[in-house]
This record gives sequence, structure tokens and C-alpha cells, in this order.
Amino acid sequence: MGYIFVFLIGFGLSVTGGVTIIAYLNFLPAGITWVEYFIFIAGRVECYFLPLGIVIMGLAVFSYPNNR
Repeated sequence: MGYIFVFLIGFGLSVTGGVTIIAYLNFLPAGITWVEYFIFIAGRVECYFLPLGIVIMGLAVFSYPNNR
């Protein structure tokens, strides 16, 4: 049960970070370049939730004991 809980926390963080990164894509039509966009999202803490969530999900999946 604990592995599922950790996986769902990672999934939630990934969704939050991914949606935030997609939402910040709305700045591109406002006139910023791709380089400025990546510099901007590199400075935002909530954008780091995507890779953190992926790592947490990976840890939950690969540390699950196999009972064969």
C-alpha cells in the first residue's frame, strides 16, 4: 500500500509540474523567445516538480518487491 501512495505522490507532482510548464507556454505568443522561456522556467520552483515526480514514480516502481 505504501508503494502505491508514493507512486501517486510522484504522479501528482509530475502532473502539477507538467501543467505549469504547459501554462507558461502562453508567454511565447507574448513575444519571448524559446531561450528566454527556458531561462524563465529554470528559475521557477514549481517547474521542478515534473522531474522530481518522475524520479519518485521510478523509485516506487523499481523498489516494489517482486513476489514470484
